[in-house]
Amino acid sequence: MPGRQLSGLDIAFLCLEGRATPMHMGAVVTFRPGAPVNEDRLASLLAERAARVPRLRLRIGSTLFPPGGATWVEDTRFDPADHIHVHRLSEFCVEDPLTAYAAGWIEESLDLDRPPWSLHVVTGLPEGRFALLLKLHHAFTDGAGAFAVAAGLLDELPITRALLEATEPQPESRSPLELLRDGIATAITDAGKGAGIASAILRAARPYPTSPLSAPSSASRRLGFVRLDVADIRKIRAAHGGTVNDVILAVLTGALRDWLVNRGQRLDGRGVRALVPVSTRARDTGPAANQLSGYLCDLPVHLEDPVRRLREIHQSMHRNKAAGPLSGPGAVPVLAGRIPPPVHRIATRAAGQVAGLLFDIVITNVPLPKLELGLDGASLEEVYPLVPLAPRHALGVAAAVYRDGVHIGLQANGDAVADTGSLRDAVLKSAAALYQSA
Repeated sequence: MPGRQLSGLDIAFLCLEGRATPMHMGAVVTFRPGAPVNEDRLASLLAERAARVPRLRLRIGSTLFPPGGATWVEDTRFDPADHIHVHRLSEFCVEDPLTAYAAGWIEESLDLDRPPWSLHVVTGLPEGRFALLLKLHHAFTDGAGAFAVAAGLLDELPITRALLEATEPQPESRSPLELLRDGIATAITDAGKGAGIASAILRAARPYPTSPLSAPSSASRRLGFVRLDVADIRKIRAAHGGTVNDVILAVLTGALRDWLVNRGQRLDGRGVRALVPVSTRARDTGPAANQLSGYLCDLPVHLEDPVRRLREIHQSMHRNKAAGPLSGPGAVPVLAGRIPPPVHRIATRAAGQVAGLLFDIVITNVPLPKLELGLDGASLEEVYPLVPLAPRHALGVAAAVYRDGVHIGLQANGDAVADTGSLRDAVLKSAAALYQSA
């Protein structure tokens, strides 16, 4: 991707970056080795593999045209070892040392003067297991693209090789004059489409009081990890209909209801609105690192019956899918991709502060292959994705279905949420209630 310009959406993630709003995604991945782990060997192996992934050598460079734009350039000083760190857990007085360590790790912003990624090897887990903590800036890629890049670090399989080849950078073949011509043509074409999305966003904006999930932005983070059984989710789906993602959203809705009530929040008939990111990679073959849209889904936290909650979510998501991902108020990422870089540089940070008028929480589902993955012969057991917090949001949720588990990563504003334990318990309780109704 050297010479490839960042899209409007890529630029938007850069503009939202701040000390209290780091715009990187993360994943905490655990492995079960068959023999004792040598962390230095693992770090060397990962550095060797990272050196063979072209995308991981790229940093962000500025451009003269368009003004305020940016491009991917190769970092001539790149050394993968600079991005890889080793840590052995020893905090025996901490209830969950991996989660505590990962919370401190996810707080730290990435250095945007070099390739925007970081990898930590963490050993000292029970039963000889170890973890990889990977974070990538959202300007670098979206969730689906993140796994494609990470595939190059894992033991090679046909699918991981194919994913890695799909991410290899292609040089920009257009001349500056062609870029200018194509940019003007695209801007004219996108103007009408963008106006339609903007109009839908304005109609969907809510002028009512502050969301129960809003909070002043903070650099502090709290994390929580929850695992559900895929078999239980499928049983719920078979009994009540909908998709696996609908069931996961319903489980999270029930958890949010219980958690908010226990925090003294009045629900009084009002839902919590989620922005559910949607990949457009199958529809868009362009070079942009982020190929995303989104759906808005009102989570009926005011409903006591878990089955009614699931049915309402299914109906809402069905309406979204019928309308398609490239229009409607949830298509905020699409609109961002159509805004010129200079406008992002001026207005995006301010616009991000009022995201709560449109949605209260981001809930994303990261697609993973249905294959057994591993690293240096150790089998991959769990993968907990982490989505960055939008400005003034207290909570973000990411899920990934891998093998027989649904792995849910909770990321909370540490100043607004003192502990994620009650929310983790609420997720398990909500899943059990739906399972018992099946």
